[in-house]
Amino acid sequence: MQYQIKFLNMKAAAFPAGKSKRPARRSLRGIFLAGMVALAALVMTSGSAVQAADENVVNIYSYRQEILVRPLLDRFTEMTGIEVRLVSGKADVLLQRLKSEGRNSPADILLTADAGRLHRAQEAGVLQPVRSELLDTLVPEQYREPDGYWYGLSLRARPIIIANDRVDPGELTDYEDLTDAKWRGRICVRSSNSIYNQSHIASFIAHHGVAAAEQWAAGLSANFARKPAGGDRDQIRAVASGECDVALANTYYLARLTGSNNENDSAAAAAVSIIWPNQNSVGTHVNVSGAAVTASAKNLDNAIKLIEFLAGDAAQEIYAGTVNEYPIRDGIALAPVVASWGEFKADDLELSLLGKHNAEVVRIADRVGWQ
Repeated sequence: MQYQIKFLNMKAAAFPAGKSKRPARRSLRGIFLAGMVALAALVMTSGSAVQAADENVVNIYSYRQEILVRPLLDRFTEMTGIEVRLVSGKADVLLQRLKSEGRNSPADILLTADAGRLHRAQEAGVLQPVRSELLDTLVPEQYREPDGYWYGLSLRARPIIIANDRVDPGELTDYEDLTDAKWRGRICVRSSNSIYNQSHIASFIAHHGVAAAEQWAAGLSANFARKPAGGDRDQIRAVASGECDVALANTYYLARLTGSNNENDSAAAAAVSIIWPNQNSVGTHVNVSGAAVTASAKNLDNAIKLIEFLAGDAAQEIYAGTVNEYPIRDGIALAPVVASWGEFKADDLELSLLGKHNAEVVRIADRVGWQ
């Protein structure tokens, strides 16, 4: 079967209002014409909505790179015959586009990473809740929004990354250890603007309160080796090069470096190791990639079918084996590189709480000077 993934134009449609060259006049003729125009617009809008709903398609706005989601979407099309149309872009750009397009948006699904981003979309009013007994069965409760606004589809852990030749694994047990003065000038972490760091701090608030979260953020930032810059892979590269000795990074990025065709990147991955922190307490911080149905969805049934598929075993095997992420439940085989890191206790915090604490997290970062 020929799999079909179409890429839509990223340029949003504009609907400029026409301007008359004559001054507005109150007349029956003007009112009649205005009414006819409104009626015609209503008929055209209703007709296009019905047509879109009748099409055997589903439209996705995706923050995930096309190369990562293609195997999943190919399999869905193969199994269902439903055509998948994909728009890829940066998370903030896609959210703004959904807000600007409103009910005219062609998107049926928003696919993105991090519970904090999913919460932002929910707060922006561009999502709708859906109920599916299958999704409630497949997705553990802590990895989905309680009212059905979004569902987690894969997991990323955020452990401590250390230099093999400069750090003894026994020196670090918990995230809290990173605030010790012995690590002064030795830690690399990306900017506090990163949603990954924001959600991590939010987990501290959820577990221990605002004061404890601020104390941790202050202690960590006091030990930075340099001004935060770059993404998670850059933090791992910095540890490998000796710019710092310790970093925080999502496991997915370490897997990508390990399997890279770039010799410098694969060498950087080989020069570092993972420490699974907080194994005797709350567990290692984890987050999700997830999906949500948009408020404007014209192909609602197909959208739910796709999310159900992505939470099912066939897609979970692809997430784990090809995308190098952790599946959302037990019983799914891991990719060899991921399995090589060993088992760990994951934090079972309800991830919908992370976005709710985001505003306080931003204030904490400002107060402690975490740029």
